[in-house]
Amino acid sequence: MYLHLGSNAVVPHAAVIGIFDLEFTSQSRQTKRFLARAEREGLVEAVSNDLPASFILCQRDGAARIYLSPISTATLAKRFAEMTGFPWGER
Repeated sequence: MYLHLGSNAVVPHAAVIGIFDLEFTSQSRQTKRFLARAEREGLVEAVSNDLPASFILCQRDGAARIYLSPISTATLAKRFAEMTGFPWGER
């Protein structure tokens, strides 16, 4: 099964490591450094030209990849939970 990230971007659900709110997590200095380094290394891909609301950390074939998505973390987590039965984000 695949998780739709926006536009024409999909990733296998098994490749997803984490779904993060970009506004909330970018307040952290460590996250800013992490994303800046990933950008320099060419590991970041924007899935659309819209303003990103979330980033999705994935690993496929041993390589990390970060996708910037205009879709909210709540929507992505709900899609993921519906596919896998994993209650991501539930409290």
